[in-house]
Amino acid sequence: VQLQASGGGLVQAGGSLRLSCAASGFNLDYYGIAWFRQAPGKEREGVSCISSINGITYYSDSVKGRFTISRDNDKNTVYLQMNSLKPEDTAVYYCAAARSAGLVTTRSLYNNWGQGTQVTVSS
Repeated sequence: VQLQASGGGLVQAGGSLRLSCAASGFNLDYYGIAWFRQAPGKEREGVSCISSINGITYYSDSVKGRFTISRDNDKNTVYLQMNSLKPEDTAVYYCAAARSAGLVTTRSLYNNWGQGTQVTVSS
């Protein structure tokens, strides 16, 4: 069971990036997926999540209207499209999976984590 996050990089403020979270060894169809991020010196925070059924989504207030989470179950991959990036979005972004049919907004229920991908937004 493995999650592989990718797509991070260096971008100027106002730019866009698309992160991918690819699963191997298990079928994402049965899992809710979340993106978390952790900036230096700060606690890891939830950014967005999507349910396994119906694709119900949740966004933190800090990214609402700028980020979009989506899933492609055929590719066993979840995406995070990040637009209008700000320097405060700079962090290591992690994806995580929780076996559930519904939307999972409780961090402790996510027990499968990817390795993280660095996003740096310059001003």
